[in-house]
Amino acid sequence: MSLLVKGKAQGRDIVSVTPQSANWRFVGFAAYRLAAGERISFNTADREVCIVVLRGVVSVQAGDHTWKEIGERQSVFDERSPYSVYVPHSHKVVVSAHADVEVAVCSAPGNGDLDARLIEPAAVKRSVRGQGSNTRYVCDILPQTEPADHLLVVEVVTPGGHSSSYPPHKHDTDNLPQESFLEETYYHRLNPSQGFAFQRVYTDDRTLDESMAVENHDVVMVPRGYHPVVAPHGYDSYYLNVMAGPKREWHFKNDPAHEWMLLR
Repeated sequence: MSLLVKGKAQGRDIVSVTPQSANWRFVGFAAYRLAAGERISFNTADREVCIVVLRGVVSVQAGDHTWKEIGERQSVFDERSPYSVYVPHSHKVVVSAHADVEVAVCSAPGNGDLDARLIEPAAVKRSVRGQGSNTRYVCDILPQTEPADHLLVVEVVTPGGHSSSYPPHKHDTDNLPQESFLEETYYHRLNPSQGFAFQRVYTDDRTLDESMAVENHDVVMVPRGYHPVVAPHGYDSYYLNVMAGPKREWHFKNDPAHEWMLLR
């Protein structure tokens, strides 16, 4: 099975990954493009969701809660954090567009008693990871320090010519506190949009070893293994990560063959 899910260049539904299509248990992901006046609606059922306003302005209704005209970015490459909305299980959701917008719907199993809430840009932690050509810019939308049942959501911008999710790391073993088991999706965007990046997903024994050229709006599924990303010169990379597993903790293990560069 290929780990690459191609995004559609036109139409409302850009890309979709479900636990059934991915043949795993936890992570779901979908991205939509809406014109002004269009909407999407769904019921969260037995799942929790995090709606990320990637660009444009939307209103979100979730049960008895309504947030009107949220969103500031015109591009995921704007140097500002997104507006997001967390919605627990058993809620009807309607997302309405006020202009041309792109939204992501991240999901995982949910059965807790949390309230729906708005995640404002000012509440989101931004940080810089790595150094030199391994520098990338991180925005923790729904980290493990904030309440949710299983979901973890983060976005990363990697300048052209840089590596990301690097040195290669994995989180596919339930061995806390050294490592946690988390499924993961990468939703890729490129700037300029005709660009591409490379992602490899591989295990120590190479029973899984897939290298992919990813284009704008593609998703890479990471069921297990290491999963580095490289952005070629001239094209900045953005990706939105969704992670979920049996325990809501992110602990990873670096590939021992490449960990040396952290010790220099």
